[in-house]
Parts: sequence; C-alpha cells; structure tokens
Amino acid sequence: MRSDSRKPSLRSEIRLQKYLAAAGVGSRRYCEELIRGGAVAVDGAVVTELGTRVPHDGARVTVRGQPVRMESHETWVLHKPPGVLCTRHDPGGRPTIFDLFPRRSVRLYSVGRLDGASEGMLLVTNDGALANRLTHPRFHVPKRYRVWTSRALAPGDVRALVAGFPVEGVRMRMVGIHPVRSKPPCYEIILQEGRNRQIRRMLGARGVGVSRLVRTAIGPLRLGSLPIGEARRLTAQELRALAAACDQPAIR
Repeated sequence: MRSDSRKPSLRSEIRLQKYLAAAGVGSRRYCEELIRGGAVAVDGAVVTELGTRVPHDGARVTVRGQPVRMESHETWVLHKPPGVLCTRHDPGGRPTIFDLFPRRSVRLYSVGRLDGASEGMLLVTNDGALANRLTHPRFHVPKRYRVWTSRALAPGDVRALVAGFPVEGVRMRMVGIHPVRSKPPCYEIILQEGRNRQIRRMLGARGVGVSRLVRTAIGPLRLGSLPIGEARRLTAQELRALAAACDQPAIR
C-alpha cells in the first residue's frame, strides 16, 4: 500500500527525549524520567513511551503544561588560551571557556576537552549529534596537535606510540607523529581518539615531558589565524565539511 506522502519521514523526526534535551529541558536521562512520569505531552496528548518520535517542527510539546521548543543549532570554533578550563563553572573561580563567549540564548557545550594547560582549537555547540560523531573514535575524525617535548623522540618511541600500548589500564595509540623542527623538539601528532590528557599520558609513559600542546585542527577545520581567546561561528560550508568528515547527513 502506498504511504501517505503527507506523513513526515523519519529523517524529519526525532525521538522525544532528544527533542527535550535539545530544547534545554535537561540531560537525556532526566528527559526520559519526565516522559516515563507522564510530565510530557505532544499536541495535547500525554506521552509515556520513550520511542515516540516527533517532527523537528510543527509539534506542540509541553512539559508540565509549559511549552518547550528545540533550540536552533549553533557551532562555534574557539582558540582556547592556556589556563582556561573546559567547564561551565569552576568552584575555585578559575576562568572557563564560557567566560570568553557573550551571553547567549542557547546553552552551548564543548566538543571534547582540552586540559587546562593546553591551548588551541575547540568546538563549542548545542548540536549533540554532531558532537557525538566528532568525538566517538568509530567515526575516525582526526585531531591534529603541535606538541613541544622535553627531548627528541627516538625511533623506538615513535613505533611504540603509533602501535599503541596500555596506559593506566587503557590501551591508547597515536595515528601519526611527524617532526616539525628539532630545536626545541616539536611534533605534529594526530589522534582519532579523545581520551583524557592522552598525548601527555602517552608521552609521559615514555619518559617524555610536554612543555606546550596546541590543537591545530579537527577534521577538515584548521585553527588558522583566529586570535587566541577569540571565537567565531562556523560557516555553512564548514558545517557541511564537518558533516562529510564524520559521515553524517549533510547539514542544510
């Protein structure tokens, strides 16, 4: 039987808990609890089934009688300075990346992290699907870094780092290591993983210290001449390139 062409396709729909999370209601788990508890209605009908799909636009969704709406997606690139944390609030009062942004109507999150001492390219977005694909290793999105080391890497170091080895019980590896200059020693290091302080921990396991670490690229995006501490929104062309890099449906 021919389907009704007026029915929205699955591509234009989203699971209700994802819709609520994208609307800023709370975490995915919290939104699932709201649905199970009967606090959510779609077009006036209470919904308690987690698999329920709603269109991105056109549905009236309420939580405890209050209407909610998905935020429009924003994705920014930031040139993170050293000494700034990738968190929304620090109990010790240290500066965070969100201190560098003007107050916004949408809630943004960092795509992965750079530790406090590291600097360079950081993506900040409210597009959870894009963030997941950029950070999950199975999508093979490379991240490039310039790393200044305490000594030159020996051939055995390079072979071990590329082959990979366990660090504190977790196996890690680098995709590529290329010398940039010899004095002081500096390398371009490429990762497809995003484990906490991975470069510092792996080099430390080989007895190599890191004096400076700068992320220079994520997938097809380059940090370029963006001044340190500054941020800008990605262009439509850059978003399409990111989508292609992580095999995501093109962002229109």
